Amino acid sequence: MLDESLLDAPEALARADARGLLRGAAESGARIRTAARHAAEAGIGDLKPDGRPRAVLVAGPGAAGSCTADLLGALSGGNCPVSLIAPTGVAPAPGALRWTLPGWAGPLDLLVIATPDGTEPGLPRLVEQAYRRGCAIVAVAPDRSPLTGAVAQARGLMVPLATAPNASAPYATDGYSTDPYARGAHPLDADEAEDAARAEGALGEAPAPYGTPSVPQPVEPPGTAPDEMTGPALPGTLWALLTPLLLLVDRIGLVSAPPAALQQVADRLDQVAERCGPAIATYTNPAKTLAAELAGALPLLWTEGPVAAAAGRRFAGLLAALAGRPALVAELPGALAAHGALLSGAFAGGADPDDFFRDRVEEPEALRARIVLLHDEPVGPVSAVPTARELALSHDTPFSELEPAGGSPLESAAELLAITDFAAVYLALASADGT
Repeated sequence: MLDESLLDAPEALARADARGLLRGAAESGARIRTAARHAAEAGIGDLKPDGRPRAVLVAGPGAAGSCTADLLGALSGGNCPVSLIAPTGVAPAPGALRWTLPGWAGPLDLLVIATPDGTEPGLPRLVEQAYRRGCAIVAVAPDRSPLTGAVAQARGLMVPLATAPNASAPYATDGYSTDPYARGAHPLDADEAEDAARAEGALGEAPAPYGTPSVPQPVEPPGTAPDEMTGPALPGTLWALLTPLLLLVDRIGLVSAPPAALQQVADRLDQVAERCGPAIATYTNPAKTLAAELAGALPLLWTEGPVAAAAGRRFAGLLAALAGRPALVAELPGALAAHGALLSGAFAGGADPDDFFRDRVEEPEALRARIVLLHDEPVGPVSAVPTARELALSHDTPFSELEPAGGSPLESAAELLAITDFAAVYLALASADGT
């Protein structure tokens, strides 16, 4: 059950959000700006590649690897194969994961590693494999993690992971370093302070003045910070991992993502955070509206366009991992046939004629299909979106629709990801059975 009253109670949402998910979503734009600065300091802008690699191989734990590979592949438009190296192991714990290069990988290929942890023993071993094969190596991981030394020994490029600015004080904490003596507070620079204030505004909180003295926040031990997971790449973390890699693939000519374009993406994420923040009422908040619409529903996520497809797969992952809700994803027009039976079977909106008279207090609510249309471009003459709408209406199946406000493919991806991130978080926080 969804407690819809909680959606319009910002203070109650804040109390329920023990993991800081809303703050992470609001800070996505800030993460891009910080990650872009880290990438520039690491020297990505100075790279002079000889040409495009034969293939880009992406490795990382959980959705940090899969979502990064998915989005890079969608944004590259087929200019170069982007392949995920899926980990193996007996458990999703960092210590149990192992990665193996495909047999064909060699000097013509680029290995990209994206991890919010950096303590996985399997990743330095992967770096060693890539070094022996002659692959170029780039990694985004927490600074001073074990992976940092392995990449340096293999003469690869290491970009420190951009951590979230601590908006409640003029200090930020590095909760990712494995060296307990290296972790601690550091002063925010002017750009980070501005990002922190912007995130506070999206959350509906009054930011402290930049110069206000404050005690640094306590540092969580390794493995307890919300971003240090082998499950979903939580809101904010994905952009911290993705931004340096977008600047990298821009340099090698796979994706158009110069620093100016990423600044526009950060601005778009800030705008979405203002529209979807906890202080904005449900009826004008697209993320809260979507969360309320998905209560008691089996989401059928129908996508059109490569960027929307990647966003839909990520949304399904977040719904499962954060809200404990199943969702099915399919790309149009194939989704019309693949999920057509669900619109006329037991999950159909009008499947139970006595549903109106059911005692909703005594009996659990029946799961009904709801279509969520995601498309990254305006509906054109060859689009399957109108057919999807007609099919939903003909079967009395409710549907929601998300279409970005225009701009570059990067901006479209940012808007779709941000709205669905917020929606998944709100559904998780307002669900009585949420975890």
